[in-house]
Amino acid sequence: MRYLTDSRQIPTSQEQQWLPLLRRNFQLGWVTDDKRPVMPGADDAVARWSNDQAVMLPGIIDVDAWQKEIAEAHKLMKATLDADEVAPLLEQSPYSDRLGSLFPLVASSFEEHDEQGIEKVYFDVEQDGDVVAESLWCKASWLSFIEGDASLRFRFSFGMECLEDVAADPERQLWAGRLCDAIFPESKSITENTLILPLLEKIVGGEPAFVERIVYFNAPNGGAQMHHDVERGHDGVVFAQLSGSTFWLALSKPELIDTLIAFAENPENSSELSRLLPEAADREQLAALLSDRATLSTYMDEFDHELVEAVMDRSPLFTEYLVNKGYGYILNAGDLLLMPQRDLDSCVWHSVICLGDEPGEALSFAMRATNQQEC
Repeated sequence: MRYLTDSRQIPTSQEQQWLPLLRRNFQLGWVTDDKRPVMPGADDAVARWSNDQAVMLPGIIDVDAWQKEIAEAHKLMKATLDADEVAPLLEQSPYSDRLGSLFPLVASSFEEHDEQGIEKVYFDVEQDGDVVAESLWCKASWLSFIEGDASLRFRFSFGMECLEDVAADPERQLWAGRLCDAIFPESKSITENTLILPLLEKIVGGEPAFVERIVYFNAPNGGAQMHHDVERGHDGVVFAQLSGSTFWLALSKPELIDTLIAFAENPENSSELSRLLPEAADREQLAALLSDRATLSTYMDEFDHELVEAVMDRSPLFTEYLVNKGYGYILNAGDLLLMPQRDLDSCVWHSVICLGDEPGEALSFAMRATNQQEC
């Protein structure tokens, strides 16, 4: 991968090879995927995971085997955009056939309390006339408030949102995963992949369980800002690109703190910091945060961490700095990225940008060992 901050640096003869990094109306540079990474050995992958580093597995998913299901998923995404609802779509073929009598649709709600929420659809699980699991749900949401960003996600879980605890109810988390399999059968490109599962077993120390599932459609001008996915009951996240392409930055929190400090301390970046934070008081507050790693770490965990967000998510120069450090990845269809989420102090933070002119489907599943003791 090569990266440039300015499109004027691109030779005219190579313009078609470079793709813009545009997210939420912020231009963050241009990239070209001129050299694909090699598949790491199992021991190297385990070592990287153990050291809280992202692990890329290029081309490990045979997406050709799932083209029918991927095409149907794109149709569902587009229909959701057009209708601004989900439940009626899931009552039609092919979804009604996939859900069958096992997953009766019992209710739906428009998420008026959630500005990004579109609709939440509830299901029970019925076997032999008995309800064996209830209040499972699939929730469709926008990924941002930005006009023109058509990025969507379908999240699968159970119970009260924000109060649900995947670590406390393994039975319902299992059924929520099966609900995801029913609506998006291409999920099995991870969960039944004979190349991936043995490696994941070595990584998590037991048979992998996929306990929290999200199906993403990152669209042009969309993606996710720098964040982590730490949650009780899982060890990390497996992300699989099934169609389209995405650009990623992924690095552990200590590495992110190191790069923020080094970037801000470099006098050559002072004008960039002034552009990002025009108010002198904000720059002084940022400097104070960067002078104390513990304080900075705590600040990054706050919901509002605008001072570092401005640098992490809106600076082409900081993006370039991270890419040059080896923290950048381009995922094409069939590629997979593993990101450990051990705890708040060591987890891999990551951001995503859609590449190209079309949205792409991707799977993001939290995972842990099935024999992992709950705490």
